[in-house]
Amino acid sequence: MNESTKVAEDLDHNLVQRVQQGDKAAFDLLVIKYQHKIVHLVNRYVKDPSEAQDVAQDTFIKAYKALADFRGESAFYTWLYRIAINTAKNYLLSRSRRHTAYEVDMQDAEQTENAPQLKDIETPEHQLMNDQIINVIKLAIENLPEEMRIAITLREFEGMSYEEIAEAMDCPIGTVRSRIFRAREAIDEKLTPLLG
Repeated sequence: MNESTKVAEDLDHNLVQRVQQGDKAAFDLLVIKYQHKIVHLVNRYVKDPSEAQDVAQDTFIKAYKALADFRGESAFYTWLYRIAINTAKNYLLSRSRRHTAYEVDMQDAEQTENAPQLKDIETPEHQLMNDQIINVIKLAIENLPEEMRIAITLREFEGMSYEEIAEAMDCPIGTVRSRIFRAREAIDEKLTPLLG
């Protein structure tokens, strides 16, 4: 290991310890440091740049949630790299399942043994759960600080790219990613009790 690699790993280790002690800003520094590498890595699996950005974002959310258990047995980037690969593979797997599900039309569905389960999606209980989820998300977004609320709204509802949001909000792309990460984290925090 050369000297610059050692210094970089020591810096990462220091930032990880700060995050584990509750310093969220330290995690922003890790995101800024590795976001381009992770997006580039995810792009090998997920060809759509916009989707790749989302998968990279999910990678950082998963890493943040798992950071308490990170013991430093491998370099932080090696650990993050594995999370990114798994997140990209899971994304591709879920996307292929979604496409397969959409290919089944209603006539076919009624002729399969699974038709009653497919129809259960429209039960009052299911609709109530959907309504609750939508309300929790709306409320969570409304309660976000303005910069985070704008960033997540432009991304999720307007479908803008990170570059377009950075331009619209007149800030660096790393700041946009950080705001969206924090917004998703806050929304996820509100949804977790509802989804068990």
